[in-house]
Amino acid sequence: MTVKVVLAGCGNMGYAMLAGWLKSGRLQPAETFVIEPNEELRARAQKLGSAVGGDASDIPAGTTPKLVVLAVKPQVIRDVTAAYKNLGDGETTFVSVAAGTPIATFEEILGSKTPIIRVMPNTPAAIGKGMMVSCANGNVSTETSAFVEKLLAASGAVATVDDERQMDAVTAVSGSGPAYIFHFIECLTAAAEQAGLPKETAKLLAMQTVYGAASLAAESDEEPGTLRQQVTSPKGTTAAALAVLMGNDRLKTLVGEAVEAARRRSIELGK
Repeated sequence: MTVKVVLAGCGNMGYAMLAGWLKSGRLQPAETFVIEPNEELRARAQKLGSAVGGDASDIPAGTTPKLVVLAVKPQVIRDVTAAYKNLGDGETTFVSVAAGTPIATFEEILGSKTPIIRVMPNTPAAIGKGMMVSCANGNVSTETSAFVEKLLAASGAVATVDDERQMDAVTAVSGSGPAYIFHFIECLTAAAEQAGLPKETAKLLAMQTVYGAASLAAESDEEPGTLRQQVTSPKGTTAAALAVLMGNDRLKTLVGEAVEAARRRSIELGK
């Protein structure tokens, strides 16, 4: 069985993606080769059945993978990508999950004819509940796009954007978004404790409420605004709370400012 996918980097995101591919049956272990310099991280990939190596030179000679997935930090993406330059301008498609790194950077390193797909995942991909957004250059074939979408779907929902400039907004909303939700859970837990609930009860109520509300919003045919209205009785407890959150567009303004700050930072990282 030939290697279809080389995964460069097996940290939290890389490992989550690999585990999803194999668990779903979208790839067989023998179709994967993992490059990871860290021995401990390399060992866990090997436990999944993947062949492994410490650097790109360990890939068997003559191997032409369908994909090279670059799952490394933006700070090292240039050096890591350069190690695969011999596969540039060819049949191999490069898929990057490095935040803020534009397609032009990979074309500069690998060659302008290289098929490149830029992906922004998020951490819920680790449990198959992620949001995966991709953007491709004009060299990527329809067949390869479908193959990549199939792999990404093992980690959650998949969307595409045609204008790469929108990836900065994607990063700010779904890439960084889980942290916003985690902080909201922290705040709701703290508020519950302040209201007199025991710590563990407060934590359970906060987490399950966010989880349940998000699940209902995802599964319902109603818009989130309509679901909000359905919970809100006139002059009731929910209305009293929403008067604080929604008064003067307080929460809407704060979230907008947060997303804009993340979007600007994404642009800076891409320079």
